[in-house]
Amino acid sequence: MVCVAAMICLAVAMGVGRFAFTPLFPLMVRDGLLNSEAGALLAASNYLGYLVGALLAARIKVKPATILAIGLVSTVAVTAAVGWTSSVAFWAILRFMAGVMSAWTLVATSAWGLGWLAFYGRPNLAGVIFAGVGLGIAAAGMFCLIVAGPEVSSLKMWVELAFLAAIAALIPLAVSWQLPVPTPVLDTQASAQQRPSRDAASNTGGLIACYTLFGFGYILPATYLPELARQLIDDPQVFGWAWPLFGIAAAASTVVVAWGLKKANRLSVWMASHIFMAIGVVLPGIWASLVSVVIAALLVGGTFMVVTMLGMQEARARAHGNATVILGRMTAGFAFGQLMGPVASAAIGHFTADYSTALNAALALSAAGLLLSALYLWREVHRHNLH
Repeated sequence: MVCVAAMICLAVAMGVGRFAFTPLFPLMVRDGLLNSEAGALLAASNYLGYLVGALLAARIKVKPATILAIGLVSTVAVTAAVGWTSSVAFWAILRFMAGVMSAWTLVATSAWGLGWLAFYGRPNLAGVIFAGVGLGIAAAGMFCLIVAGPEVSSLKMWVELAFLAAIAALIPLAVSWQLPVPTPVLDTQASAQQRPSRDAASNTGGLIACYTLFGFGYILPATYLPELARQLIDDPQVFGWAWPLFGIAAAASTVVVAWGLKKANRLSVWMASHIFMAIGVVLPGIWASLVSVVIAALLVGGTFMVVTMLGMQEARARAHGNATVILGRMTAGFAFGQLMGPVASAAIGHFTADYSTALNAALALSAAGLLLSALYLWREVHRHNLH
């Protein structure tokens, strides 16, 4: 019950509240509602909201179940509101609020869901919880793929997607209301499996830095993959598959990796995920084809939620007392990193001849950050093995 509720919670808050803009953006461009500059503004507004939400989540003295409920209800409301106006300024405010609420919901759901899994001694089920983000992304992408048509307004699709999200949100709202966060207990199973990580329980600065570089590294491909596919084939029934594939890979990867962690160390898998993601980030710039975009979607989609899950688990394992504080700091670092992604891309654009060149240069910079963080994680694994 906890896993299903938390999974749906993340599907609504992240898959819809955070990432529905990605598959809908090309359709809004098609309808003449947005251009690339306005789209970048809305994306940056959402990232800024996510940063603010993460910073606030670490300070709010409210039960995770309450934050979770506020986040879900507000996410549905601001998603629907996008379809009720054509003002870019108002959209920017709504996307900012969606960012705030999705950060709150991610932190609250992680604290609530992982708390119950620790209570029951079932940390391997964390993959089911974090699969919710990928399922939400895939569902939003499939919704756009099925509903999109020459005569269908993208604004109407925002409202319809919010209605479906509202129905789905009823389940986690009911369950979280009945089940508060349990009394913290020592997760002996996780402790036995991940002893090297717990030995360094006081060191979270390096984790936050790696998580920040992860946010910087993944955000550009996560934002522009459907748009890159559209540039190659201007057919929604073809380029629209990039985002569902991204989500399916994200959902499947968390379940597989969580099961495999019985035999592997979290930091080792985190390091490998950054390397694979770096390959996916630079691939479309090196090899411009629909095949490369699909491979990139699988590589980035198949690792970004794995890193999210592992980062949250590792941070919670090192937390003393209130896990919400360290989870909020991790999320804030991630939010800052992803906010810097479009900023770096725009800055590079001032020194390059065209948009594609600037984007490819920014993607290369993102990959470099991922590889740098992978090097740090490798050193951490090596250092723990020596002990």
